[in-house]
Amino acid sequence: MASDAVVSYPSINPERIPKHVAIIMDGNGRWAKQQGHMRIFGHKHGVNAVRNTLEFAAEIGIEYVTLYAFSTENWSRPEREINALMQLLVDTIEKELPNLMKNNIRLKTIGNIHQLPARCARQLKETEEATANNNRTTLILALSYSGRWDIIEAVKKIATSAKNGDINIEDISEETLNKALNTAAYPNPDLLIRTSGEMRISNFLLWEIAYSEIHFTSVLWPDFRKEHFLQAVMDYQSRERRFGKTSEQLIPKEKGASEE
Repeated sequence: MASDAVVSYPSINPERIPKHVAIIMDGNGRWAKQQGHMRIFGHKHGVNAVRNTLEFAAEIGIEYVTLYAFSTENWSRPEREINALMQLLVDTIEKELPNLMKNNIRLKTIGNIHQLPARCARQLKETEEATANNNRTTLILALSYSGRWDIIEAVKKIATSAKNGDINIEDISEETLNKALNTAAYPNPDLLIRTSGEMRISNFLLWEIAYSEIHFTSVLWPDFRKEHFLQAVMDYQSRERRFGKTSEQLIPKEKGASEE
């Protein structure tokens, strides 16, 4: 069994490790075309990047990693590619189970899982059950997911509760919506990473990333490795997170200091 001890990197501050990192894994198709292959070739090689990412996250003490694996919009892709992606998902989850267990990583999912083929849903459920007691890092796969879809589903839940008299409209708050989302059990991401050089959110965790730091990198996902993740964490640590406040408000006053 691998040690759960946190690995120290001289270039990063162990006191400011992001608790939750979300990643838009972009560039598989372009990477494959550069190699002269079909898009699925890039998706297959992207698995190596996932493995490296999870190992690094576990090493430095990141508690949650959410990967945008398949969006609701991806269903509009060619049927051949979708079928290949679904088969790759099943094969990958099955093959990676030993690594998840070795690194003490728990698997969870968000999204419209019922929309996935039965074999995918079954493999996901089996792997979630097998890793349920792992507690070093939680891997959250966003599958058949989009931010808008999740918000709409949450609004439906809240509207039904209001209609049934379980909640007063005047009592609906941010916390009400938080609890109705697929991500209710997890903290909001501290850091969002997008690979491939594209600078957009692509309908991912729209509510949850309101105050996330965003790191864009031109590296295509199959080439993403620990050193790129390390760079993203260093970038995150170089920023001042104000959450709408001023810099001065974040600096604690010294005892006895007078007001200006």
